[in-house]
Amino acid sequence: MGKFTVTPWKVEGEIDYNRLIKEFGTEPISEGLLQRIRKHTGELHHFLRRKIFFSHRDMNWIMDEYEKGNKFYLYTGRGPSGNTHIGHMVPWIFTKWLQEKFDVELWFQMTDDEKFLFNDNLSLEDTNRLAYENALDVIALGFKQGKTFIFSDLDYSKTLYRQALKVAKKLTVSTAKAVFGFNDSDNVGELFFTSVQSVPAFLPSAIKGKNMPCIIPHAIDQDAHFRVSRDILPKIGHYKPASIHCSFLPPLSGTGGKMSASVAESAIYTTDPPEIVEKKIRKYAFSGGKDTVAEHRLKGGNPEIDVSYQWLRFFEESDEKLKRIRDDYKSGALLTGELKQVLIEKINAFLKHHQERREKAKKVLDKFVLRD
Repeated sequence: MGKFTVTPWKVEGEIDYNRLIKEFGTEPISEGLLQRIRKHTGELHHFLRRKIFFSHRDMNWIMDEYEKGNKFYLYTGRGPSGNTHIGHMVPWIFTKWLQEKFDVELWFQMTDDEKFLFNDNLSLEDTNRLAYENALDVIALGFKQGKTFIFSDLDYSKTLYRQALKVAKKLTVSTAKAVFGFNDSDNVGELFFTSVQSVPAFLPSAIKGKNMPCIIPHAIDQDAHFRVSRDILPKIGHYKPASIHCSFLPPLSGTGGKMSASVAESAIYTTDPPEIVEKKIRKYAFSGGKDTVAEHRLKGGNPEIDVSYQWLRFFEESDEKLKRIRDDYKSGALLTGELKQVLIEKINAFLKHHQERREKAKKVLDKFVLRD
């Protein structure tokens, strides 16, 4: 079996998601769970239909509680180490759909403390500034004002620290080392941070004085933090958070792992203009096509390894249109350059709308942000 790495700080190699389910001890999303969700939403998001969200912890319990009238809230976040790229937005897009369909609150954590602790090249001022830059992208997706609470760990620390101490008292050094692989040369802030990341999984319950179920939509690489949360929270009187996990949007290079904000040619940022998007996709998007037009027409391309097609699985909502693209590419009727053009138009249309809303978000940022 191929080697790959999936940790909160490193994702490399060709990911075998079925293996991850077994290794992490999560559950695959079953047809039965999909039907339970559809009963309340009326439809399934294409991320669910296509198994982009593929794994979970305790989502059936969440549905049980919801059907009893015990409404959940949502928690997700962002580690602000650079500009937002479209891979970051995959779990946020799905989180927005959940907020709309279930009419629930979202608590969105900007872990500027984490990025300072784990990155020697970033100052506290850098990560704090980036937290608010990244927040514009969250707001631009259309989350509900009044039900969406965005906070920087640095600027909401008075509230967070009191609750984080309750977690930290139950988190042993041996557990932190076992789960995260820390060693004696790591700074003590790194060990403490997971206590802070646990807080939004119960903070609304602590504020409102009653236990509320929590769903955390996130990429599977962050699962380790929430395994710790699920172990500790019942010990301090709160529900275990439920999770629903997505796969990674691959880098343009098709080299496996996930898109990296630090590798500009592998990523498309939310602020990229149309000509940069086109240049990156044409130049860097890994192709599943054949070496010549004649060979491609004869034998067809391989959508399973073609990055343009893989990205369209995330961003083309129509199943019928996606199937037609896939069939045409496999038959050779659609050339690689034509497939790239389909993706360029799709991404640029998405970003045009997003960038317009992002500019407007600057005027309402303070209406979404919590500080103490």
